[in-house]
Amino acid sequence: MTDELSRQRRILLRSGKSPFDVASLEQSLDRDVFATNAGNLIFSDASHKILTTPRAEVFSNGIRTDPSAAGRINEEYDVFVVPLANAFRPTFERPLKRMTQLIKKLRIPVVVLGVGAQADLKYDATRLKAMEPTVREFVTEVLNRSASIGVRGEFTEQYLKNMGFRDVEVIGCPSMFMNGETFTLEKKSESLTAESRISVNGSHSAVRSHGLDAIIRQTHERYPNLRFVGQNLLEAQLLHWRETSNPIGAQTSMPTHPSHPMYREGKVRLYVDPATWIDELRAFDFSFGSRIHGNIAALLAGVPSTVLCSDSRTLELCRYFGIPHRKISETPKNIDPAELYEAADFSELVNGHKERFLRFTGFMERNGLENTFHHGDSGKAFDIHMSKLALPPAVRPWTETDPDSLSSRFSFMQSRMNELSTENALLRSQLEKKAGPVSIKLQTGEGAAAWPSAYRRARRVVGRPVRRLLRPEQ
Repeated sequence: MTDELSRQRRILLRSGKSPFDVASLEQSLDRDVFATNAGNLIFSDASHKILTTPRAEVFSNGIRTDPSAAGRINEEYDVFVVPLANAFRPTFERPLKRMTQLIKKLRIPVVVLGVGAQADLKYDATRLKAMEPTVREFVTEVLNRSASIGVRGEFTEQYLKNMGFRDVEVIGCPSMFMNGETFTLEKKSESLTAESRISVNGSHSAVRSHGLDAIIRQTHERYPNLRFVGQNLLEAQLLHWRETSNPIGAQTSMPTHPSHPMYREGKVRLYVDPATWIDELRAFDFSFGSRIHGNIAALLAGVPSTVLCSDSRTLELCRYFGIPHRKISETPKNIDPAELYEAADFSELVNGHKERFLRFTGFMERNGLENTFHHGDSGKAFDIHMSKLALPPAVRPWTETDPDSLSSRFSFMQSRMNELSTENALLRSQLEKKAGPVSIKLQTGEGAAAWPSAYRRARRVVGRPVRRLLRPEQ
């Protein structure tokens, strides 16, 4: 065995956090560990597990890209692995440019473990034309450092091939391979009943523009055991703090809004760790909605699921994996989940899984990556490690005023006040050295003016939601 094979490789993985990184709910939301969408953690955790072998150790790089870190990365790591979602979209162009700047400076292999382009359900790439130079530069730099680039489905494959790239492989999303080459799924019962436990998910755009709000509302009336599972940071903020600075959070038709009946009844959850997410879904009978990874989480839990596709990114993944789906634009607004459940056929998903898994691992091997299922313990050590962690509970609607419910929030607010006060004192000291004490007094005011600024910043975190919660019902 050569020295290269015997030495443990250090893999740098682009992910919001390591699966083994445990933080409180307040810390998780403050750090935005899932990069605005908890679905990102599903495929990054899966990638972490798959890449961990006796000859490879995986480290999380975080989501924010810092091109100036290239020198350190070249010295400390052997390969940079980048699982991506719908990165080829206009709103992600700036981060994609920063990532390209970093990759240009890297001397180590760079492997993209699945990337998607986002368009409408007709696969019309017109809206992506303006960012084509950015995509072209990114793919070129990746292919200069790898054998091929992995994409999530047919649309993205054709999109890149139309730009002249040939080393493009459809591999889907790592999340579906979290448990290796085997995938089993069975319906627990022949049909759903009023007592069935159903999980529903959906984005703000699907609720606002595609009629998902009507589907959720009627499902809520029919099924008392319905639960909505959110994924966005702003939804988590609404659940945990009862408000968010993001104006999109004012959408009252979302179950994560405090005025929504499902919020008031405590029938909403959001997870900051995929392990907790998947585990809690095991108790459900069916999952549906527009969130691809919300439904993949359910599939990984052994729960039948149907995706209501609203764009190319969800449609191409469903088609590739054989996940039951419907175009949301063609779904009646009075659809009963029982109809979706009855129509769902999982034969293609189950029967074609091994072939897709071998295609995925073949892509990895061609790019110099081993996987735990062929070269390790099939993820046993990873799963044991995860089972020993005291992960935080799901984010729930804040509808209680008891001390236990308030203590963690107030504790976090106090720590943030202390941090901000220290930060203000340091900034004041630095300004005094540069501008002099007289100038500082003119800018900040006399006496205790500096401390209230820190207090006010921290108080805004929970002040208004606390007052609203404690206010007597009118």
